[in-house]
Amino acid sequence: MAGERAAAATGSLPAHVAGRLPGPSLILRDLREGFTGAIALEAGQRRLFPWLAVAFGAGILVELTATQGQPNLAAPLACAGLALASTVALRARPAALALMLGIAAVFLGFAAAAYRVSSVASPILARTTIAPITGLVEALDEREQGARLIVQVIALGSLEEGARPTRVRVSYRKAQAIRPGDRISASARLLPPPEAARPGGYDFARDAYFRGIGAVGSLTGRIDVISSTEPLPWSLRLAAAVDDARNALTRRITDATGGQAGAVAAALVTGKRGLISSPTNDVLRAAGIYHVVSISGLHMVLAAGVVFWLVRALLALVPILALTWPIKKIAAGAAMVGVTAYCVFSGWDVAAERSWIMTLVMLGAILVDRPALSMRNLALAAMIALAREPEALLGPSFQMSFGAVAGLIACSPLLSARLFAGERLGRVGRGLSFAATAVVGTLATTLVAQIATAPFSTFHFQTVQPFGIVGNALTLPLVSLVVMPSAVVGILAYPFALDQPVWWLMGQAVRGMLAISGWIAGFGQANLVVPAFGPTALSLLACALLVATLSVSRLRWLALVPALAGLALAAAPMRYDVFIDREGAGAAVRGADGRLAVLGKPPNFVLEQWLKADGDGRRPDQVAAGEGEHCDRLGCTIRTVDGRSLALTKDKRALYEDCARADILISRRDAPPGCAAALIIDRTFLVEHGAVTIRLDPTGPVLDTVRKPGPPPPWRAASTVKPPAEPAAATPDPPTGFAAWAKKPSDKSEPATDDAPVEPL
Repeated sequence: MAGERAAAATGSLPAHVAGRLPGPSLILRDLREGFTGAIALEAGQRRLFPWLAVAFGAGILVELTATQGQPNLAAPLACAGLALASTVALRARPAALALMLGIAAVFLGFAAAAYRVSSVASPILARTTIAPITGLVEALDEREQGARLIVQVIALGSLEEGARPTRVRVSYRKAQAIRPGDRISASARLLPPPEAARPGGYDFARDAYFRGIGAVGSLTGRIDVISSTEPLPWSLRLAAAVDDARNALTRRITDATGGQAGAVAAALVTGKRGLISSPTNDVLRAAGIYHVVSISGLHMVLAAGVVFWLVRALLALVPILALTWPIKKIAAGAAMVGVTAYCVFSGWDVAAERSWIMTLVMLGAILVDRPALSMRNLALAAMIALAREPEALLGPSFQMSFGAVAGLIACSPLLSARLFAGERLGRVGRGLSFAATAVVGTLATTLVAQIATAPFSTFHFQTVQPFGIVGNALTLPLVSLVVMPSAVVGILAYPFALDQPVWWLMGQAVRGMLAISGWIAGFGQANLVVPAFGPTALSLLACALLVATLSVSRLRWLALVPALAGLALAAAPMRYDVFIDREGAGAAVRGADGRLAVLGKPPNFVLEQWLKADGDGRRPDQVAAGEGEHCDRLGCTIRTVDGRSLALTKDKRALYEDCARADILISRRDAPPGCAAALIIDRTFLVEHGAVTIRLDPTGPVLDTVRKPGPPPPWRAASTVKPPAEPAAATPDPPTGFAAWAKKPSDKSEPATDDAPVEPL
């Protein structure tokens, strides 16, 4: 008793109580043993291999996002070689061996990205240009009005070969008889591929760089088709022939079906989506089934599945073949040939190519008597796809397709379970059980895929379709049972000119799909717009998905940590108070009501990106002027939510007055020397930094820009405007400086109107 009273007096536990509680050393030992056992289970289930694909992707991510300048390719290859060489001495130590293999994968991913960046390098147009162009048509996508072309440039004004883009993407409005492979001559208005409309937004310039596109724009006036006896390169002849065949089949399907059903049916077969109208696109997105019209994993799997089933069923009709031949492997080989032909015919798009690789790996597993749908096969397909196109890691297509498949593989034991299994149910009961299992399985599969892809779709598109599970559950049976089988049969019947009834049948199923989509789109809040969250939240959510899907032991519960942290960051994103166009043509400023108001005339696409990033579901034409906004032909002024004065100056004559009274000055022209505005976003600043966002903090405005300090990435065109040679503090006082500046003749590179600067060649 005395000992217990003494222990209580000293704040410690009695000996007989303390002996029952584990000490820190025991807790650490239990944790270590539990972790070791979990790793052993992961290794026994062969779940460590998929992490090599994760390490490979991590190396790519570092190279594409963190490097400044072009790294020396020999450095990562040498490091990868050393790491692989060290594995020979570490074969007896599994943990060290796995670690060195992961390090080697990181360096190999870095090297693959560095090689890709250097191998696709081509000139990028430096400024907006009007010039005559001569080139070869590589691809043509018909639109409701006109078409869009990919042109391999032969000549562009007076630009030399080192400054001339290799290929350009141009559009024209007038219907004209142009075919892939034609040599054309016309007048073009071209500009550099546009960068992101906001920091963290979609960067078309990066995608264009990896596609070899150095400029975008439009053709004006007459387009002449030039006859030439010079033979085309074989690669261009093949690409032109395939694209011409795709366009011919697209027209045949649309003629047989008609309307938007024909346009969607043609897109499902050929991948040509130009004839689908904007309202139809909006309806498909609201129903959560827009992925159906993009040639990707669903199309490849269904096409391969139809060929596999047809070949196996036909061979099974002959008993001697079914008993003596490996008809399953023969069907898998035929499906590999069929899906390859379909990928080539559909245009060999980036998403289609990745899905083709994944499908080939799955079918190849059947040939070697391995499970077709396994995490190892998925990891192998991911590494092949990333080695071929490392830049795909940053795009939504790769992230969503592999994320969805990983989620489905991880949940396959639950998804494959049958409801009400048992022989006592009878024939009718078993039929009902099969139907219920199919319905519940479809809903569960859709739900798993939506959860797995939600972080990526929300990050890239800032939209959520709450009724997407209903849209997919109601339309995917039509797609799987009618649309895609009809597509395969129609392609087989096309050479015999017996395809018209097949396309009609396919069109009826597509009309039903559109009717269901329109019904779902009519629901309230069918397409929710959410504020954009940052890459940190996306990284945490992606880590959670990887841990949850790649692990089979209790380690998967660790996914809760990054998942909760990522959800917390995504639920409270940083919202900006001012968005500024990269050319200074317009801005969006948060008003007293908390919503964005537009100043100037930013492009509709740019304004749409700003609204989505702010979680605003309004269309660009629905955004009105803000309270207290005053505009005339010289510019606009408005008070921000914290009382600061912001001016958007359109005309040079208004700069002096705006410099004197505005706290924030935005202008597509250079500000005059000695401008008194506290924050100046002028032409020189925009050329150096690109699009700008401002967060109005109590301590002062906080800026974020598209272009970051340091060497520019290779996909960015070089700046054509140099900053002032002297700082603003060294200029004369405002009146004198402005007077001298106002009398100075306009520089040729400074825009004389509100249009973007154009220099004819």
